[in-house]
Amino acid sequence: MRAIDTLRTALKAIIENERLTWPSKVVIEPPRDVTFGDLSVNAAMLLAREAKTPPRALAENFASKLMERCPDIAKASAAGPGFCNVTFTPEFWRTTVAEVEAAGDAYGTTSVGAHRRVLLEYVSANPTGPLHVGHGRGAAVGDSLARLLRMAGYTVDTEYYVNDAGRQMRLLGLSVWLRAKELCNLPVTWPAEGEYYKGDYIRDIAREMLAADPHLTDLPDAEGQERCYTTAMHKILDGIKSDLADFRVEHRLWFSEKTLVEGGAVDTAFAALSNAGHTYDKEHAFWFATEKLGDDKDRVLRKSDGSLTYFASDIAYHHDKFRRGYDWLIDVWGADHHGYVPRMRAAIAAMGKPQESFSVVLIQLVNLLREGKPVSMSTRAGTFETLSDVIKEVGTDAARFMFLSRKSDSPLDFDLDLVKQRTMDNPVYYVQYAHARICAVLRRAADRGISLPSLTPPALLSPLDTAEDMALLRKIAGFGDMLCAAAQSLGVHHVSHYLTELSGLLHSYYARHQVLQENDQPRSMARLALLRAVGQVLHNGLFVLGVSAPESM
Repeated sequence: MRAIDTLRTALKAIIENERLTWPSKVVIEPPRDVTFGDLSVNAAMLLAREAKTPPRALAENFASKLMERCPDIAKASAAGPGFCNVTFTPEFWRTTVAEVEAAGDAYGTTSVGAHRRVLLEYVSANPTGPLHVGHGRGAAVGDSLARLLRMAGYTVDTEYYVNDAGRQMRLLGLSVWLRAKELCNLPVTWPAEGEYYKGDYIRDIAREMLAADPHLTDLPDAEGQERCYTTAMHKILDGIKSDLADFRVEHRLWFSEKTLVEGGAVDTAFAALSNAGHTYDKEHAFWFATEKLGDDKDRVLRKSDGSLTYFASDIAYHHDKFRRGYDWLIDVWGADHHGYVPRMRAAIAAMGKPQESFSVVLIQLVNLLREGKPVSMSTRAGTFETLSDVIKEVGTDAARFMFLSRKSDSPLDFDLDLVKQRTMDNPVYYVQYAHARICAVLRRAADRGISLPSLTPPALLSPLDTAEDMALLRKIAGFGDMLCAAAQSLGVHHVSHYLTELSGLLHSYYARHQVLQENDQPRSMARLALLRAVGQVLHNGLFVLGVSAPESM
């Protein structure tokens, strides 16, 4: 981040001195070919018309003045149609080590979020059964997004929306009630397929309830179903909370749908929409005019029989979120809800909120593989259907890293055999071993009586002069930039990609260079300081992913 900021600050001053306007679409980034330099900027091409100068000539002018103004720049030159390529001095990159050491666990944090209040809602699975692997991917993405946004300077609350009202809950209560009657050898009339839950966990809950109260089935049907619903919902929700805790997933808030309905939030939201002129009555139903707000058609909120649609509750829920003072609502949804996004955007617009105040992150399917073949997840008998099953099989670290290894809206193949291997082919092992390898080198140094100061003096780092030294320094210097870009794009997969690349550089460095050298103490100290800084960055990146950074493997 310091490299980009240094170049931006110097170039802004030059542009202002030229009486030009800093363009809003300036891009400062590493060039595709590293031989061109450390950073490339397109400002000359954007300003050529205003400056009445050919872009290449303007880039040459900028390059010359950057060299004069900024002592940290070793080389600046024009390239192509008008890019300005910049190479920083080795001394500039070496100071990254001291920055990492000084910041420690806070290295990479930024203030780009400006304490903007964010409510991040994720998982929110109906408490009608255990979490499956799809929920696991959403849980990993949501929790890591919260960590990422906090590092980027946002104030983030995390929330689970508990769907404890409505039809699904009635079906849950009915399912447990009928299973309890069946266990007592009472006559049972089963509803049509799909109108009740059949998993073994339903029978287990019914059996436990009967053990606690053998006279349960003496209750009238309505009372029995209500008791079964209440008991089953709380038991399943406790199981969900336990699974999420095992998966290192945090929800600071648990919001009940029932309290939303009973507290009058639906009527409040309806009144707000009506006052803004976005509703109408038709055929004894209450409608929301979403088509004019970008949806493909208008939507019913209250049916002619007086019952509410799911959309009505969702509108009320999001309206309530804004009433609680949040500036940015982020929802993590399954990819099958992609068609629901336009209508929610329409609802947000109808509330008078800007488009950027609402974002949706979509989670695609996870394909579990064993020996290269798909693992069945269609029934409870499927061995690895649940998140809990996967955690038991491969561990939290492996599961989280794999869930976060690809863009969330892309399908993910999760090879159960691969992530248990202790080889460099295993992406989780590859990154964690890089951290453990650094810790091992530091332990060996300590055993030899070599100790580093907590803050390395710049002069001690001068032996860092190889191409591999510079590559590691540039990479860790860009950690904050990467986190900032990942936060703004809501793309946690950028963090796993970065850590994989940094680990690759570290493993190559270790194979090419001897860190501890008997006859070159200064170089040994410099390389130890570099590796310690790399280890800190790996640790910080793994924290964002919710993955441990082991000191030995």
